[in-house]
Amino acid sequence: MTTSSKKRSQPFRFLGKRLGDESVVPTRRLVVLATAGSVLIGAAYALGYGVRASWSFYLLLAAFSAVDWLLLPARGRFSARRTLPETADVRQSFKVRLELNNRKAGLPLHVELADDIPIAFTAYRTQREEEQDIRIPPTVLRGRMEDGAACFEYETAGQERGCYTFGSIMLRYWGGIGLWKKQTRLTCPGEVRIVPDLSRVRGVLASAQDSLVLDGSKLAKPHLAGSDFDSIRNFAQGDDPRRVNWRATARSGKLMTNILRPEKGKVVTILLDCGRMMGVELEHQTKLDRTLEAALVLAAAALKQGDSVALLAFSDRIKTYVPPGRGLAHLHQLTMAVYDLKSDFVESGFGLALSHVLRQIKKRSFVVLFSDMESYLYDQELPVYARRLRKSHVPLLVSLNDPLLHEWARAEPANERTAYIQSLAHKFRLDRGEYVSRMAGSGIRVMDVPADRLALSAVNEYLNLKARNAL
Repeated sequence: MTTSSKKRSQPFRFLGKRLGDESVVPTRRLVVLATAGSVLIGAAYALGYGVRASWSFYLLLAAFSAVDWLLLPARGRFSARRTLPETADVRQSFKVRLELNNRKAGLPLHVELADDIPIAFTAYRTQREEEQDIRIPPTVLRGRMEDGAACFEYETAGQERGCYTFGSIMLRYWGGIGLWKKQTRLTCPGEVRIVPDLSRVRGVLASAQDSLVLDGSKLAKPHLAGSDFDSIRNFAQGDDPRRVNWRATARSGKLMTNILRPEKGKVVTILLDCGRMMGVELEHQTKLDRTLEAALVLAAAALKQGDSVALLAFSDRIKTYVPPGRGLAHLHQLTMAVYDLKSDFVESGFGLALSHVLRQIKKRSFVVLFSDMESYLYDQELPVYARRLRKSHVPLLVSLNDPLLHEWARAEPANERTAYIQSLAHKFRLDRGEYVSRMAGSGIRVMDVPADRLALSAVNEYLNLKARNAL
């Protein structure tokens, strides 16, 4: 923009500010008074006193308006503060608190606030219990300001993962005679990170060490096989007699046995496919959202068992990589690394991802790849790199089962079209089963599971490998 155009735009900016952010609007009381005055002036004209009544009424109304204007505090006296959590789960409501202050407290004021909510925070959220959408109306916050301070709270929910910024707060206030409202914009930046749904992660972390529970299902048996000493208990029928602790038996006078637990310090490597197929919507969520939540549940279970977790996200390039780490702090690092991942409209580079794992992870690890079965079927590099990976790691390929295939396979062939669709669905299901069998012949396990059992299946497979000391 040139200097001359800037000069020409200044008057328009001033008008835009005065007619927009810093405008003055009439209250309902002023509208009622003006309407009633017009009726009285009309009656006065009928009696022959219209001009005098008109001048008297409007002069009186102008005087009261001037007094009301002078009683209202200046816009620069107001300040606002917004309090909101640093992170919030996707589709889960959270509270936002707004604190409004007037530096020179005077007469009580009526206020209206409208927060600048990001566009991704829609008026809908999903309740897990009822699986239905419930409207959250975007209302204007109204209240009364006493002693120069007022507080407001409202609930909102982010519908998509990512980092979002809350902008300014629009304020309208009036008081005194109550004829006019002043409007102003208060600068109050705020930021919140919308992370994947971590409710199941918290359930895993809150469960007992030897009995992980996910979605009401028990994931680990009370006593897993292993080589590390854990505790001593009374011998029970079915226990291995080779694990009898004779010293403890001699001290207590009862037959005691050693309890062994799986070794800690193993490595779990999670690979997240962010290619175009993962952007497909499945039951009101994208496939990437589903796999991301399952990956974090698996990471929480592994970290709780004392193992290390590494994570790699890729499409046709490496999008993010988190080296192996342990502890709850590392779980937070994993979450912050992947919470804003988006799918790319490109083909996935499985060879690139697996070769990166082979270079970076030297210790034997449990490598879990979350992707889509269609990508598995038509990728030529994946079987080659998976067999190379099998020599030094334990690979597991996980994909989301397509519910449409099951619906089409069970559909009644009422006509030629439905019969053709049913035959294609059977073919796709056979192709999936053949691929699973072919990879199993190479020692590579492939799991094609429904979306609601994705996390459960992955964690169960991990715990079974731990119990067999296969890692």
